[in-house]
Amino acid sequence: MKSYKLFTASQTGAVSLLNRIVMAPMTRCRAIGNIPNNLMATYYEQRAQAGLIITEGTSPSPNGLGYARIPGIFKPAQIAGWKKVTNAVHSKGGKIFVQLMHTGRISHSLNMVEGSQILAPSAIKAAGQMWTDGKQLQDFPVPKEMTADDVVSTKKEFATAAKNAKEADFDGVELHGANGYLLEQFLSPISNQRTDNYGGNIENRCRFIIEVVTEVVKVIGKENTGIRLSPYGVASDMPHYPEIDETYDYLSKKLNELGIAYIHLVDHSAMGAPAVPDSIKKTISSNFKNTIILCGGYDLEKAELDLDNGNADLIAFGRPFINNPDLVERMEHNWPLSKTMNMDQFYTADEKGYSDYPVYQK
Repeated sequence: MKSYKLFTASQTGAVSLLNRIVMAPMTRCRAIGNIPNNLMATYYEQRAQAGLIITEGTSPSPNGLGYARIPGIFKPAQIAGWKKVTNAVHSKGGKIFVQLMHTGRISHSLNMVEGSQILAPSAIKAAGQMWTDGKQLQDFPVPKEMTADDVVSTKKEFATAAKNAKEADFDGVELHGANGYLLEQFLSPISNQRTDNYGGNIENRCRFIIEVVTEVVKVIGKENTGIRLSPYGVASDMPHYPEIDETYDYLSKKLNELGIAYIHLVDHSAMGAPAVPDSIKKTISSNFKNTIILCGGYDLEKAELDLDNGNADLIAFGRPFINNPDLVERMEHNWPLSKTMNMDQFYTADEKGYSDYPVYQK
């Protein structure tokens, strides 16, 4: 049998990994009341063969709860719920990072708790709609433009969430700077039309994301901090702009200076989005000297090719983990992957289409 690099041990920052397979973050909407629960612990435990699990997007504050039934990590019950998850994964020898996701303008008040606000760099409405359990699909609202005080308090919320992640026994934190959520909203001159030190030129537009990373590093350490980016992504109404290459060139150099554990690059072209040019991936990997994780439409052979060519250190798999809880074992033994996937159950509230997919039977 061919020997694959994908199944060899690796390291990212301070974290030792059993293999180079990452379970990508995927919103699954099972956190009733925004609190992680036993069902979620079962789901992640089933997939603990991955070298690294990155959780679904988890809000650092009430203001970041854009979607229905997504988890938070800003109050004691949520920390306790996440401890069930981390304990379950660690009991199987796995490693797990929490992904901190503030959705910014990609939100709706019907999905949020009383007293929270929909914040964004600028008061620019995103095109599209958001699912709400109360009234089904609703248009995105016009967000509130963040004041100077909002910028300061939001940075503090990320830092507090990182502290809470430490308390919940996570191995690290991934900041969600991709897919059109708050951190990426600051990067784009289309969603960010501020005239202060957080808008305008590339340096200013990157300032918020760099400061958030800096605050998280202070709490959890650079060796336990990663970030996800999606250059050329169009998710959540993020049109392309002329300075994309220059923006990510500058940002990746700054992230390298901070010395964080990894950059996680996502490419949604396998799902019909525009392809991410190889040139920007090479720019980022040239600028950033620590771990590079690539994600998007991978199978075993494509993953091995990018590992062998030095394009990536780790490879993230998303959808294959949904209906193949034993994905690592199936790939390692060349067992067939399950083709059965219930897409209408991706974001429902119970175990159906979530923790009830079977492992491979010889």
